[in-house]
Amino acid sequence: MNGFVFDFERPIVELEKKIQGMKEYSYIENVELQDEISHLEAKAEKLRKEIYAKLTRWQRVQLARHPQRPYTLDYLQRMMPDFLELHGDRRFKDDPAIVAGVGHIRDLPVVLIGHQKGRTTREKLHRNFGMPNPEGYRKALRLMGLAAKFKRPVVTLIDTPGAYPGIGAEERGQAEAIAKNLFEMSHLPVPILTIVIGEGASGGALGIGVGDKILMLENTWYSVISPEGCAAILWRDAGKAKEAAEAMRVTAKDLLEMGIADEIIPEPVGGAHRNYDEAAKILETVITERLEELLALPTDELLEKRYRKYRKIGYWEESS
Repeated sequence: MNGFVFDFERPIVELEKKIQGMKEYSYIENVELQDEISHLEAKAEKLRKEIYAKLTRWQRVQLARHPQRPYTLDYLQRMMPDFLELHGDRRFKDDPAIVAGVGHIRDLPVVLIGHQKGRTTREKLHRNFGMPNPEGYRKALRLMGLAAKFKRPVVTLIDTPGAYPGIGAEERGQAEAIAKNLFEMSHLPVPILTIVIGEGASGGALGIGVGDKILMLENTWYSVISPEGCAAILWRDAGKAKEAAEAMRVTAKDLLEMGIADEIIPEPVGGAHRNYDEAAKILETVITERLEELLALPTDELLEKRYRKYRKIGYWEESS
């Protein structure tokens, strides 16, 4: 881990530092401390499980935003070594906030599209903090058209604080670009697997979020608005984001219970940011298993199931 630590992680980090210090002392001074180190490692593992099993909704929102959490390109480096990125929407320009291309996950040829944030200040500005412009969604749609033409399944990785709300984006048709993607994805004649790997906010997420299966990593959130935005509207105080997150029920567990998400993908203990390789291995396995299931369905049945899935979301009845 880097130096960034949430308050609820401090007991774990302090214990890990103590373990590391004992290992260094044992090596330098040639002192046998293995029993003591093993005892502390077992204690740390137990503490990690206890703390991360009891996280509040707001704490999971914080983990989804962890600055060291793996992004789309981090997963691609581990899951798709032959990934070939394709650029541009053929109308305006390329949008670095969305990465899109072709490659193989294990032996499955796929088209993969995902939001991409940055880590350094330069990268964040280049990627526009993971907030796509219309050309990003149109690039994604262009790649989906290639997927349909060559009969390749589509995998989308969602991680955005929202679509970019700038004047230029609105002038170039931000709402239309997202709406067009929703329409086209609803009847794209190939399997679509949608996975929330971090933040899933508003139309920015929905623009690449229509799929046959919606999966969410354990410490992610998905909602029509961010907790801060909700708090600013309801209480005129973005500082009440913690209360808003609880009221909105934004976590993976909440969306699974509401029938919006289809599956929760477990993360390494402590979050995906603690072990990129293990997180990617888990994700790779789930993706290949779910795609194999979807590829076994005839196209007509696939599209009918997709239609029924979204018709059920938000279903309600009036009682007398």
